[in-house]
Amino acid sequence: MSDASWRSMSLEERLKWALSPELPGHYRPFLLREQWVQTRCYFARRVDLLPGEVAALARDDDYVIRLCIAKRPDLSAEQVAEFCTDRDPNVRYAIARNPLLTDIQRAGLLADEDELVRTAAAKGPRPSQERCRPGQAPLLR
Repeated sequence: MSDASWRSMSLEERLKWALSPELPGHYRPFLLREQWVQTRCYFARRVDLLPGEVAALARDDDYVIRLCIAKRPDLSAEQVAEFCTDRDPNVRYAIARNPLLTDIQRAGLLADEDELVRTAAAKGPRPSQERCRPGQAPLLR
C-alpha cells in the first residue's frame, strides 16, 4: 500500500481498520502515523500493539494518545517514568493508577500539583481492562 492510497481512504475506512480484529500488517505503519486523532487513538488502545508501536505512541505529541498508552500493562520502566513526569496532567492522571508504578513514583504522584492526579494516585493500582465489541479487536479501556 502506498501513502497516496492510504490518504485516499475515508475516515470511516481508516476507523474500520484501526478496530479490525484481522489487521493486515501493512496497515499498521499508516495507523501509527495517522493524521486523525480519533483513528490513532483507537489504534493506540489495541491490546495487540507491538513494542515498537507502543514506544512510538508513547512519544506522540498529542496528549490524548499518550493518555491511551499510559494505561497499558506492557509499558517499560522507562515509559512509566516518562509518563509520571509528563507535562500534561491528564497523562499523569492516567498513569497514576497503573500497577507498574513503583512506590517512589506513586509517592511523587501523591504530591503532584494537580488535585485530580493526587486523588487518582491515592486510589491505588487498578489493573487495565479490556473491552471487545463484536467484530472488533480487543481494546484497553
